[in-house]
Amino acid sequence: MHRPLVITDDPALLDDLVRIAAAAGAQLDVAQLPAHARPYWNLAPLVAVGADQADAVAATAPPPRDQVLLVTRTPDDPDTWRRCVAAGAQAVVTLPGDERDLVDRFADAMEPEPRSGPVICVLGGRGGVGASVLSACLALHASGAAQLRTLLVDADPLGGGMDALLGHEEAPGARWGDLVAREGRISSSALQKALPAFGDLAILSFQRGEAAPIPAQAMRSVLDAGQRGFDLVVVDLPRHFDPAAVEALTRAKTTLLVAAADVRGVLSAIQVLGEAGKHTTDLRTILRPGIVDADTAVTSLGIPCAGTLPDQPRLTATLNRGELPKLGPRTALGALCASLLQDLLPTSP
Repeated sequence: MHRPLVITDDPALLDDLVRIAAAAGAQLDVAQLPAHARPYWNLAPLVAVGADQADAVAATAPPPRDQVLLVTRTPDDPDTWRRCVAAGAQAVVTLPGDERDLVDRFADAMEPEPRSGPVICVLGGRGGVGASVLSACLALHASGAAQLRTLLVDADPLGGGMDALLGHEEAPGARWGDLVAREGRISSSALQKALPAFGDLAILSFQRGEAAPIPAQAMRSVLDAGQRGFDLVVVDLPRHFDPAAVEALTRAKTTLLVAAADVRGVLSAIQVLGEAGKHTTDLRTILRPGIVDADTAVTSLGIPCAGTLPDQPRLTATLNRGELPKLGPRTALGALCASLLQDLLPTSP
């Protein structure tokens, strides 16, 4: 992979740019003179031209390209924008004030082609209704049969751990506790390398022991990285909305509310729906059969029904043994997951 290119003969500026690039996980190609930069000009994902070399770059008339920045330490220099235009740059970056922005730009330059994966949230209308199981099965089916690079995010600190649900609680890799202290952007490639992964499925769960709430900024950074690096992001939400859950809801393409078709199940789901509806728009229900007629339950909830999740008598025993459920097209779970992906991601395989 090609590296960002820096053109400067200013040692102090170069030291700053190397340090900033390191913060973004990037290494640089460095040219002290524009003539040395010619082999890299069209190949580099980003070019940072020091103000000391801007006129010299302009004199060589390099071919036009995007992602060219002029980097300066003198924001009040009236000649800055003339140099910017002459060098073919699209923006001026002033240090140290724009340092965080430059970190993000270097990180963007090192990212692979973004995937723009949608966020699908799954929410239980009451406890024990099967929302976490549906989240896991949807992610398993997407990463398996549908061949989508999938991120499964556990957003429930008191849920027992999505990794444990899938029998991978001992798998090495980062958990939420390793990520919550990070500020700003997370590289999608770094996130993929850090998390426990099984084929095309990566899982972000909670560590054992005390699980602190997730800051909204941490959830935002993870979902940003997930959407850039994955084809699908599935988030298993708690029923009590903390700032992280609200952050996920606001980013969701669709939120699936799993509701039991009995009196208390419907009433509880209506309460949860009232809170979720404050933060997201596309809400659909997954109905668990019960004593209340399905049409009556759906009408009471007032949102479209995306499918039915029948009882799975052997599913609990399967999961407790640390085995993954079978999600073939002839199984109820497999058929439901395939149908959901077809409806929610119509362009997926």
